[in-house]
Amino acid sequence: MCSSDLSALNRRALLQLSAAVAAGSVLPAEALFAATVSTAGPFVQPNDSRLQGLKDLNGYFPFTPPATEAAWKQRKQQVIRQIQVALGLWPMPARPAIQATVHGRVERDDYTVDRVIFESAPGLLVTGSLYLPKNATGKLPTVLCPHGHWANGRFHDHGDKTIEQELASGGETDPVCGRHPLQSRCVQLARMGCMVFIYDMLGYADGGSLTQELAHGFAKQRPDLSSPERWGLFSAQSELRCLNAMGLQTWNSLRALDWIMSRPDCDTTRIGCTGASGGGTQTFILTALDERVTAAFPAVMVSTAMQGGCTCENASYLRVETGNIEFAALAAPRPVAMTGADDWTVDIETKGFPELRQLYTLLGAPDNVQARYRKFPHNYNLPSRMMMYEWFNQHLKLGISEIRERSYQPLTRDEATVFTADHPAPPKTADSEVAMLQGLDAASRQQLEKLLPRNAADLPEFRRVIGGALEVMIGRSLPSAGSTTFEKQDQTAHDNDSWTLFRGLLKLTARGEELPCVWLLPANWNREAVLWADGQGKRGLFAADGSTPLAAIRKLVAAGYAVGAADLYLTGDFTPDGKPVSEQPRVNNPREFAGYTLGYNHPLFSQRVHDLLTLISSAVFHERQPAKVHLVALNGAAPHAICAAALAHDKLASLAVDTQGFRFGSITQIRDVNLLPGAVKYGDLPSLLTLCLPLRTAVAGESKETLGTLLQAPGAASWVTLLPAGGPDALAATVASQA
Repeated sequence: MCSSDLSALNRRALLQLSAAVAAGSVLPAEALFAATVSTAGPFVQPNDSRLQGLKDLNGYFPFTPPATEAAWKQRKQQVIRQIQVALGLWPMPARPAIQATVHGRVERDDYTVDRVIFESAPGLLVTGSLYLPKNATGKLPTVLCPHGHWANGRFHDHGDKTIEQELASGGETDPVCGRHPLQSRCVQLARMGCMVFIYDMLGYADGGSLTQELAHGFAKQRPDLSSPERWGLFSAQSELRCLNAMGLQTWNSLRALDWIMSRPDCDTTRIGCTGASGGGTQTFILTALDERVTAAFPAVMVSTAMQGGCTCENASYLRVETGNIEFAALAAPRPVAMTGADDWTVDIETKGFPELRQLYTLLGAPDNVQARYRKFPHNYNLPSRMMMYEWFNQHLKLGISEIRERSYQPLTRDEATVFTADHPAPPKTADSEVAMLQGLDAASRQQLEKLLPRNAADLPEFRRVIGGALEVMIGRSLPSAGSTTFEKQDQTAHDNDSWTLFRGLLKLTARGEELPCVWLLPANWNREAVLWADGQGKRGLFAADGSTPLAAIRKLVAAGYAVGAADLYLTGDFTPDGKPVSEQPRVNNPREFAGYTLGYNHPLFSQRVHDLLTLISSAVFHERQPAKVHLVALNGAAPHAICAAALAHDKLASLAVDTQGFRFGSITQIRDVNLLPGAVKYGDLPSLLTLCLPLRTAVAGESKETLGTLLQAPGAASWVTLLPAGGPDALAATVASQA
């Protein structure tokens, strides 16, 4: 029953099954299970691709351009949604008008610098320097400058030793410009007629709300900030809400763009963005998320190699089956240029750029993408800056005939800082961190509560947003017909062929995945199948002795149901002792941040949902064409089954689960096997159950009070049954009730 492979059923068994169905014969359960089933055997681990190891930020991230413009449009939408979910920006939060404090102007010969402070969200500050060409009139081309991981950010000074090396190498030619490269690009762009806003990354320079040590140097979990009641950044609770440093930093970038474009002196048709290193990451992410960016120049960051080592460049889900080259491609056909150096970007001209140009050619704009390798260490030095100036001169239509950096009077720290006696710096404490995060969480909950379906007209938007998030969180849809095959290992007929046990490997070949499976097939098959998901794996079909099928299973098979089960990833035959692993695997990184693992690999929870989707596909698309397929889950498998059913509900006849009162919101450890980042943000289990409607659903372990979200949905009363008790007998009984 579990694949399209005829080897799953030998000819003799098929003839017997057909004859039994034609005769309508039904055998009593005691006759059907007169013999027991042996489940013992030597440990042989499946040859599953997932066992080959985890991917990390130092992996290989190639980009394959699509064959057609239509295919790219669809892929682009998927990747943008993935980025938004990862960064806590799906759906996009409200973006009210910004009230900025602009003060403390510093006058220079041909430009001015203002100090800027505003809140992007309550308690979350954006701070920076606004450069303006002096005596300019009309609307100005505008450039945003996220600065990256240069020491002290906007206050950066290379120092004597480094500038000597830069001058000697040819990376710089002017001692002042070279010593202050962040200020230099702002000054030069202002001299070219641009309005330029360079703003702080979290914790750098004046970067308010969080310390640099926390936002960029976090290494160890903080037990005192990890409870469901009081939690901070990088905790399991923060992950469950998709609140992370990269998301906060990207939100600041989006709000910086909102603010500067609201100014009357901004030419909103000419918006550039440029930064290097971590600022390069912000550049291509902002450009991907906001079409208002006209041209971009991410320096020394776009690469098929290392994707960004800082906590502010990583987030759960962010680069699962994608990477920085594809992120840069999301700007197409808008102009994007980039530089490489003697770092992880060294191969940009041969790995990444050809594929980007292929995409741009497909979209009719081959000259709108450029990449150049410069033989210097990691930098945003003069050769890179000159390439950037030329790029913006061309694509922001600045009309400058000759571009040449010249010296200037750098801002002192006192001139650059936005905080003064009249504008004091806010506290950066654990209490302020918690308050800011809880405020963001409250705003998100308020936004998403408005989506709860109260009538049929509300359902499409609920499914678009919550269902769209779940698609990213799980990262897999139902495998298509013919995707699975069953490699039979053995089959045993029992009681004069009245039922047959099949054992084998269910394979999803395209993914290199294989699941140890067992099927109990009655000769009097009623053309319905029950998929039995248990937290312990396929052993959950059997009693404690490991050989006798449970009474509930005996009744189902006696009634004519085929019953199948699989060992989901890292349960059963995946482990030497047959027990599920106790912790989620993690990459080899000493820093205790979930994004370093889950930013590149599906969560273990999601992988187990993948396996259920594979099992469902193998049944519903089986060549014997079952009339109905039911999904039953208990002993810890209910949350996985709910997610699988939400993604494949139109292929199932019913769902019966015992949740045991589980909620993702109770998780406090980032290596919890059930950690599913975003699950709390999107309404936890009741919201995910709502996505299953109108699938007939029976739920144990809950009440009217705990399932308020689900039971308020239109039509829920007709489709949802609350069971007074769980356990295999109660859940199996609901299957027969669907007949």
